[in-house]
Amino acid sequence: MTENITQGNFPTQAQVVVIGGGVIGCSVAYHLTKLGWQDVLLLERSKLTSGTTWHAAGLIVSGGFGTETTINMAKYTRELYTQLGKETGQDTGFSPVGYLEVASNAERVEGLRRQADFARGYGIDVEQISPAEVKKLWPLMYTDDLLAGFFNPLDGVASPVDTTMALAKGARMGGARILEETRVTGILKEKGRVTGVVTDQGTIAAEYVVNCCGIWSREVGKMAGVNVPLHASEHYYLVTEPIEGVHPGLPVVEDPELYLYLREETGGLMVGMFEPEAKPWGMNGIPDDFSFGEIPPDWDHLMPYLERAMKRIPIAKEAGVHLLFCGPESFTPDMSPMIGEAPELRNFYVAAGFNSLGILLGGGVGQVIAQWIVDGYPPVDISEINIERMSPFRNNPKYLYDRTVEMLGWQYAEGWSNLHFESARGARRTPFHDRLAEAGAMFGESDGWEYADWYAPPGVKPHVDYSWKRQNWFSYNAAEHKAAREGVIVMDLTPMSKFHVQGRDAQKVLNHISARDVDVEVGRCVYTTWLNERGTIEADLTVARLAEDRYQVVSSWSIHTNVLTWLKRHIPEDAHVTVTDMTSAYSLLNIQGPKSRQLLSKLTSADMSNQTFPYLTIKEIDIGYALVNALRITYLGELGWELYIPSEFSLHVYDFLLENGVEVGLKHAGLHTLETLRMEKAYRDYGHDIDNLDTPLEVGLGFTVDPNKSVDFIGKEAFLKQKESGLLKRRLVQFLLEDPEPLLHGGEPIYRDGVRVGDIHSGNYGHTLGGAIGLGPVRHAGGVTKDFLQDGQFEIEVVGVRYPAKASLRPMYDPKNEKVKR
Repeated sequence: MTENITQGNFPTQAQVVVIGGGVIGCSVAYHLTKLGWQDVLLLERSKLTSGTTWHAAGLIVSGGFGTETTINMAKYTRELYTQLGKETGQDTGFSPVGYLEVASNAERVEGLRRQADFARGYGIDVEQISPAEVKKLWPLMYTDDLLAGFFNPLDGVASPVDTTMALAKGARMGGARILEETRVTGILKEKGRVTGVVTDQGTIAAEYVVNCCGIWSREVGKMAGVNVPLHASEHYYLVTEPIEGVHPGLPVVEDPELYLYLREETGGLMVGMFEPEAKPWGMNGIPDDFSFGEIPPDWDHLMPYLERAMKRIPIAKEAGVHLLFCGPESFTPDMSPMIGEAPELRNFYVAAGFNSLGILLGGGVGQVIAQWIVDGYPPVDISEINIERMSPFRNNPKYLYDRTVEMLGWQYAEGWSNLHFESARGARRTPFHDRLAEAGAMFGESDGWEYADWYAPPGVKPHVDYSWKRQNWFSYNAAEHKAAREGVIVMDLTPMSKFHVQGRDAQKVLNHISARDVDVEVGRCVYTTWLNERGTIEADLTVARLAEDRYQVVSSWSIHTNVLTWLKRHIPEDAHVTVTDMTSAYSLLNIQGPKSRQLLSKLTSADMSNQTFPYLTIKEIDIGYALVNALRITYLGELGWELYIPSEFSLHVYDFLLENGVEVGLKHAGLHTLETLRMEKAYRDYGHDIDNLDTPLEVGLGFTVDPNKSVDFIGKEAFLKQKESGLLKRRLVQFLLEDPEPLLHGGEPIYRDGVRVGDIHSGNYGHTLGGAIGLGPVRHAGGVTKDFLQDGQFEIEVVGVRYPAKASLRPMYDPKNEKVKR
């Protein structure tokens, strides 16, 4: 399988160097050769599969995902493993025994049903079955407490080692070279671009380097100056002695309530655990000689979970223990993989952090990374998986250690959209945090930021009773929503990403990047998209001109690094421009609602009238003793201003606002209320409603592009080509359920005249419109037009029931923007 290295034949260069000989690295090498790239060199520090691949459970599951990208990667992986043996002569050991997930409470049944409904749209047929049918499939299972099972007959198990060897053989058949016992000790780079690797056997020049190092990925990333935040955890499974009635044809079983997975293994059972309180491992580094390594198992840690799990297969209690295995698996701090080109270093790619799912995603990951390298851009929506989403602080070792304790159990966490991590919290706070806590805030967390999600009324301790139905705080959100529509609210948006772009070439650079003309008067703000050469969206954001040579760029914090990287990479070397991250320099209070002008006029000597302070204007105004930049803008569909406050004045301005807001009924509102409001107004959210595969015309953002502006901009040619064609086969549509009772959470299928035409991307409740609101793309080969929407009957499927829905390309709330511009 691999080459013998001598001093004379050690390679000194390769087009692509892949570091890591597990399933991911071998898949990347294989798929690069499939695309015609033969100058591929894979380096493995020890032996192929010797890291974590060799001890993986080998579950191949395709339907347990909530996004199009991951579900397609899993589906492709299963299909690849099915035929790879025929291609290479090395069997993968894939056996389609089926996959069965069981549910013992109503919330879990609904969550799995929602998941199954979504998966069906991508060719994955998951069937809901009764406890009696579960018993028939698995006679040894205790089923008395079960409410349902969900079965996919095409999934199953594969041999992790055999699969990796098949990928490696296929890569070699395509021209790739594989060197074992070759340890990478350094990464070479020049002018922000990777140029090669240093190994214990010599230096290799390379145009591209791919970090597929599993539990070592963080350390290899550090060699390159690239943040790859992941941490290893102990992962346990037990293999019993042979049990009568256990045979190779039994389906794989997962019981998320018991943190349990089961599969047949040599006539016995493999009983695996994803316990809710895990044991991080390797905090002080991974031993140099760790190869096919095991960790001494901690019985005391495992036994409480194991005893509970045995409830599902009582006969397993009587079986002897053949093996109790403990080995490391790496986990990311948000439970999503890290894939893509590193923002810190051009042509240095990462494929790591698969949270114990490397085998079942391996084929798809290799395909995506290979296509990305060859084309120079990602072939899929990368919102969930892009390594750029990771802030540098997440590579902090204590943060990773503390967060990893919680991560194993998240493998089986219910998919509620407002479920947040509990560990490694409380460090990244806005200046207002303690004030908001006193006001009754229930805090959520995103990228470390603690933010107010909603507020409990006086005398009520904020907490969440999780459910797919109306949760206990639904009425609190409704009250905040009503206050924004009828009165005035204050909302902390400090985490929003804020950048200052300045220098004599600032306007020139920003106008080349921005699709809309930002060469505006000082004091004016532009909402624009940033496009790539293909005309799809890299970001949507605001650009405000603070001076002739200085701009403020504001985006969602979820794409902070994406925006900063895109901006810096498109500044010419000879341009006189600097970019400064001002996110922590300014707090941001959002004052919104029909009474916002009345409130602010009480606090400042500035004229806040519509004539003097029109929409999309930014001015410095006085509030109390502070000077703040006030931007008249809204992301919820009402009259309002964003106040950019120097951090040291934050509490003074907040207290002054609250003190003077009593008379007008000023009310706190959280970010969940921002969601319910913006959904009524059909405002888009990058990473949820729109992504890197969408064009402005497809998602209703054509107005953010000005093809007639005096200078060219990135993506102009592609935009004009699509506009001139006049055919949009896919468009983002707003939906309102006619029945006020059901809720939308995202992922619900969209039907037109009984034919599935899309899925809801974002869902919430429109308290003003009186029903659940969804935004989702509708697809039609003949084009999605106003007539196409009006001539069809639309329904949204919620847990197997199809509800009639209104569909619109225009916002259903204030479509003419009269409230915003009053």
